[in-house]
Amino acid sequence: MKVGLFFGSFNPIHVGHMVIANYMLAYSDLDRIWFVVSPHNPLKEKNSLLHERQRLQMVTLAIGDNNKMKASNIEFKLPQPSYTINTLAYLKEKHPNYDFALIMGSDNLEGFHKWKNYEEILKNYELYVYPRPHKKETELFKHKSVKMIDAPLMEISSTAIRNAVKEKKDVRYFVAPAVWEYMREMHFYEK
Repeated sequence: MKVGLFFGSFNPIHVGHMVIANYMLAYSDLDRIWFVVSPHNPLKEKNSLLHERQRLQMVTLAIGDNNKMKASNIEFKLPQPSYTINTLAYLKEKHPNYDFALIMGSDNLEGFHKWKNYEEILKNYELYVYPRPHKKETELFKHKSVKMIDAPLMEISSTAIRNAVKEKKDVRYFVAPAVWEYMREMHFYEK
């Protein structure tokens, strides 16, 4: 089985994430998608994040009953900050019969050379890369392990959603209905 690992803070998960995951399942050779909720991305500020369990719950709500998708808390058990190379090694040990690939936006591929042991990731895993606005193509875009996927261009960001909620704007259609209800009930991002 080929599993696409969609790493992210998902702060919050939004329809753009879900459209990309759905597209990857429909138009690539991936059999499953695991949304790997990162407790702390070393390239992002931690103080802007909701608690990891709350973000995991939103991912679970967004997925609903889709059995080809899974919310993963695998990085909660690993040392922080989370480095993808460590998570991949752990997953390969736990699931030796699975073939793992990474799903990322072209904006992340631009900075991929900053990731810990990125050469080792490229040597052992495929990267399924979807388009993001304003990308600058680097040499990595031509690497044999990089598969450019012609998914829809999604210009939605979690940052924009958080800012809109803080400004009391109605952005309910930017997230799954169950996620919107949970965000409102818990008063996430209002301050």
